[in-house]
Amino acid sequence: MDLARTEVAPRRSRKESATRIGLMALPVAFFAVFFAYPVAAIVARGLKIDGVWRFGRIGEVLAQSDIRHVLWFTTWQALASTALTLLIALPGAYVFARFDFRGKQVLRAVVTVPFVLPTVVVGTAFLALVGRGGFLDQLWGVRLDTTVWAILLAHVFFNYAVVVRTVGGLWSQLDPRQEEAARMLGASRFAAWRRVTLPALSPAVAAAALMVFLFTFTSFGVVQILGGPTFSTLEVEIYRQTSEIFDLATAAVLTIVQFVAVGAILAVHAWTVRRRETALRLVAGEVTARRPRGAGQWALLGGVLTSILVLLVLPLGVLVQRSLDAPGGYGFAYYKALTSADSGIFLVAPIAAIGNSLEYALAATAIAVLIGGLAAAALTRRTGRLVRGFDALLMLPLGVSAVTVGFGFLIALDEPPLDLRSSWILVPLAQALVGVPFVVRTMLPVLRAVDGRLREAAAVLGASPWRVWREVDLPMVRRALLIAAGFAFAVSLGEFGATVFIARPDNPTLPVAVARLLGRAGDLNYGQAMALSTILMVVCAVALLLLERIRTDRTGEF
Repeated sequence: MDLARTEVAPRRSRKESATRIGLMALPVAFFAVFFAYPVAAIVARGLKIDGVWRFGRIGEVLAQSDIRHVLWFTTWQALASTALTLLIALPGAYVFARFDFRGKQVLRAVVTVPFVLPTVVVGTAFLALVGRGGFLDQLWGVRLDTTVWAILLAHVFFNYAVVVRTVGGLWSQLDPRQEEAARMLGASRFAAWRRVTLPALSPAVAAAALMVFLFTFTSFGVVQILGGPTFSTLEVEIYRQTSEIFDLATAAVLTIVQFVAVGAILAVHAWTVRRRETALRLVAGEVTARRPRGAGQWALLGGVLTSILVLLVLPLGVLVQRSLDAPGGYGFAYYKALTSADSGIFLVAPIAAIGNSLEYALAATAIAVLIGGLAAAALTRRTGRLVRGFDALLMLPLGVSAVTVGFGFLIALDEPPLDLRSSWILVPLAQALVGVPFVVRTMLPVLRAVDGRLREAAAVLGASPWRVWREVDLPMVRRALLIAAGFAFAVSLGEFGATVFIARPDNPTLPVAVARLLGRAGDLNYGQAMALSTILMVVCAVALLLLERIRTDRTGEF
């Protein structure tokens, strides 16, 4: 019997390895063709002249004072945005983790809406709030569009949910009795929190900080709209060098710099995630939220609700207000103007962008769920360098320049058998690249929570890997799959960096239409941009509210 088990184990291990490699094949091919190849084509076009690589160009570009200023501002504003986000959002993470109050589920969805909003909409909302003629300018004469504060606050708005969900998810599972025991032994409230709770939370705080830093380091739409000609991040500078100056060599160098920086950030993030997963095995699994008690806790809840109202709800409310504030008085004049193509900005009426965006987002969601689902299944057994490297590969599109990817599509996918420049599928492919990481990060924790013995029992009974997935995994992860699809749909709907290059004039997406309207002078164009942004915001909000109704506290990392 022991000899038979010894012979069966290697065969089962080889079969599992073959199954994992088979699951990884399609995602690897997808990323190789539609991510690595376009990025490599852009870099080669910029640094390879007459068949000779000009690596000396890297030093020449980095020696330029204006490029060093861009690098400094990119790093500085990312650090400042991360620190400010943690300062404001950590109390919110505590409130959502420890307090139970009426409307908590709806408020959680409200907090998450900014995260999935397109960066163009976020920039537009803060432009309406703090820009020239904006809400604060009209009310108190306060205008922040000439300072970096508007950018920093917009980044807090955008990333508040990252901290609340990442840190709050772990905080809600920590056993409060450990901290209470420390206080009974004579520790003060702060000392007990610092010595007991903070060490357990530190991996989650580090992971959240790294993700916020990554998103702000690669910020594009927010800085492009609010920064003007004075402030430019690496992503904005890559776009400027590519589309306005046509200096592909400089754009290629900046792409390499950003790629190296993002790779380092993701490597550290992967380490913090492994630490967080280890910590999760040490905490209680029960939910610890309860109604606030005492004046101090009610004051904390009130302060967090006030900060959410001011920082998250007010900009969205001002966006709606500006979309209704027409020259003839409040009404739907700007919305009605969306049905006309007389502006000359588009070949079709701006309202056509709504249908285009929905169609593209649905196609991108289908692609992202297929690729991300296969990738998550391959990553379920988290052993080996190959699996960890594959996991890091899947996260790269979140940080690598979307502008480079979009322009790379035009350059690389321009001849058979991959001549896709005139094909409608080009936009969903670019959007799916951003959606896949969200699918993987949403489904992977749930798949890893499935008892592996169930899969082994089904395999012993003769079930094929496909049948094991259908009969064992799918019933348990169906809810996570729906949530993953919802996130992929929301982020695909708002993708801007790559789409701005490849969306055709007769088929613009909502973010592209908003950006083009904002780029033209006139109250009518500005009002239409606000109206389209409001429509996009409402669609994203509805999607998030539906997700909150079906999600559980342990469904994924987002």
